[in-house]
Amino acid sequence: MTTHTSIEQHPDLAEMRSRFERVTSTPRAQAIETLALLTGLYLAASPWIAGFNGLTTLAVCNLIAGIAYALCLGGFGSAYERTHAMAWAACAIGVWTIVSPWVVAGNVDTTRSVVSNVIVGCLALLLGLAMAAMNRSSTGRGRARGH
Repeated sequence: MTTHTSIEQHPDLAEMRSRFERVTSTPRAQAIETLALLTGLYLAASPWIAGFNGLTTLAVCNLIAGIAYALCLGGFGSAYERTHAMAWAACAIGVWTIVSPWVVAGNVDTTRSVVSNVIVGCLALLLGLAMAAMNRSSTGRGRARGH
């Protein structure tokens, strides 16, 4: 007679959780998470901070994208093993932020909106890539350089 244990008891799962805990407890991971949260908050408020809130389509777009970005990367410290795949969604939001002044409806590609969106979009993309790279190094595939 075979006794099946819960998947929660599996040694590989325990080791993976331990590895994720080590990754998220580093100062680098905490700094990336903090910067990502601030980036998302700025993106959401950027129309009112940079002064292009009269361009309502882009203002609403940035508000939604900023909230989504903050939610994507804001939970890494507490639930990394379940949310690390969201780093790629955060990268997509960063790319969208860069191109959105030229894509959304209306004539919203003013100097203020373009500069703000390109800078915050590049930062969002880089932070998403940094978080995705942390997942890669935590699984051992990024250890080729001797880390």
